[in-house]
Amino acid sequence: MNQTRPVRRAKISALGCYVPPRLLTNEDLEKMVDTSSQWILERTGIHTRHIAGADQATSDMAVEAARATLAERGLDAAQVQAILVCTVTPDMFFPSTACLVQDRIGAKKAWGFDLVAACSGFVYGLTAGAQMVAAGVHDRVLVIGADTMSRIIDYTDRATCVLFGDGAGAMLLEPAESDGEGLVDFIHEVDGSGGQYLYMPAGGSRCPASHETVDQRQHFVHQDGQQVFKFAVRKMHEVCKELLERNGLSIRDVDVMLPHQANRRIITAASERLGIPCDRVIINIDRFGNTTAATIPLAAQDAREKGLLKPGKLALIVAVGAGYTVGASLWRWAY
Repeated sequence: MNQTRPVRRAKISALGCYVPPRLLTNEDLEKMVDTSSQWILERTGIHTRHIAGADQATSDMAVEAARATLAERGLDAAQVQAILVCTVTPDMFFPSTACLVQDRIGAKKAWGFDLVAACSGFVYGLTAGAQMVAAGVHDRVLVIGADTMSRIIDYTDRATCVLFGDGAGAMLLEPAESDGEGLVDFIHEVDGSGGQYLYMPAGGSRCPASHETVDQRQHFVHQDGQQVFKFAVRKMHEVCKELLERNGLSIRDVDVMLPHQANRRIITAASERLGIPCDRVIINIDRFGNTTAATIPLAAQDAREKGLLKPGKLALIVAVGAGYTVGASLWRWAY
């Protein structure tokens, strides 16, 4: 017999992050490729990034972030019902990284899967998890963003090797206790025509690994930076503007903007178009680089430490990633 479940609003009830201890500075990169610290800072806003150890994989960082999140909530992993791991750098094609995390943290009653949406991954994961809660099928969904980008970066290519770092972050989703907290609304888009501008050519079914693909360095990130920059600035502005307008809000109502940390110039250009003051925009790319799916929780952690995320505060989350993928969501902070 079919049972109708109530539609509920999901809230973020806990947050935890992890970055590996090893640092890669601009000065280190000066010794590796033809670049300078000043050039990197001017073009990207990055000075340091965290790099996983030789014995660390994406699941290891994801587990650390998951444990930190559950510890903050005071929740046993056995109470988690679903795990979504957002990543483009899984430990392996299969099993999914979510399976590895589920086993390691002891979430014996949880199911889960990996979600691939590149830099928009965590935004998509939050929305997918929130719908599970809204449908009434789960009360506790763990969303993790984790990427070991250093494993798919060509450290002879100065255009890409300066951009990325490694890290992980997680958020726990639970039913909201009132309409004054949790997910307000979201917009997600894809534009597959842009896939040619940011991608990893080899390793999949179209171009499986071979001596030739390795010799041709096809297992690394390839990017047309100019095309990605223009698209990211335009779409971040457009989706944020549309999301606010359709909810009867303006940028003045936003207490903090949590943008994906791809490039400082992208963030500042998009925020200036929106007209949001810089003191309400989180930029921490200088310390972490682009950690892909981990940037949003890392930004949320910084916002919380600065006192910008408190109960009732309105957070605007936005990201653009390879695909192209685009995502924006509005959240009333719950704790």
